[in-house]
Amino acid sequence: MDDVTALEQRCADAWPALVDEPFGQWRLRAAAGFTGRANSALTTGDPGLPVDEALARVTGFARENSIAPTAHVVVGSRSEAGVEAAGWRVDEDHPGGAESLVMTGPLSGFATPKRSPGPTPGHDGAHVTDVPPPGWWELAAQPNPTRAQRHVLTTGDVVGFGAVTRDGVVLAAVRGAVVGDLLHVARLAVRPGARRGGLARELMGALADWGRRRGATRCALQVAEHNAAAISLYESLGCAEHHRYRYWVANHA
Repeated sequence: MDDVTALEQRCADAWPALVDEPFGQWRLRAAAGFTGRANSALTTGDPGLPVDEALARVTGFARENSIAPTAHVVVGSRSEAGVEAAGWRVDEDHPGGAESLVMTGPLSGFATPKRSPGPTPGHDGAHVTDVPPPGWWELAAQPNPTRAQRHVLTTGDVVGFGAVTRDGVVLAAVRGAVVGDLLHVARLAVRPGARRGGLARELMGALADWGRRRGATRCALQVAEHNAAAISLYESLGCAEHHRYRYWVANHA
């Protein structure tokens, strides 16, 4: 298994769909439409069939689970060439963006972040807990999460919910999941009025410490290519682009 495939599989393990069926080395995933990653076929490796036949199964699986037929495809991969040859197209209308970076880095960069200049707003500090604290869902998903959201965000052997609070209000939230030596980071969000105060950095530091205590030595995260602010933050914490992936859909979808 090549390095890109191994990392994509770890990230998929850290982001469990409601339905996750192996299809050769591909994975067919569905979660009632919550996030592209949990509602697309991961196309790393060999599905055991010609790509056009494999995509027909992807389409059938999507219909069975009431989601749009979508393929999660690593940019420049053999699968991408096959998906394009089969007549599929990049989903330029995907709400999260058609193309995303997968970034990785050592947890040491997260655990010892440089403080932003100027005062940091008063808060109760960053904490990572085993269950979502009150107010966490509002930032990470929505106040009353769906069954699919609860499943994707809370399922896993080692999952943590990071938050920074002030006066009982969650100002920043993040989700972490440890798979082997990898800390998967997702759903980082800061309330608009609390941004540019160093809360995201502090939260990343707390999450890294939490992950290292559970055996993680490195992190991975996915970020849309247009999210320049997030990319800059993660680069400042020691992360770098590992590879990219795009969502592809059938022309008739």
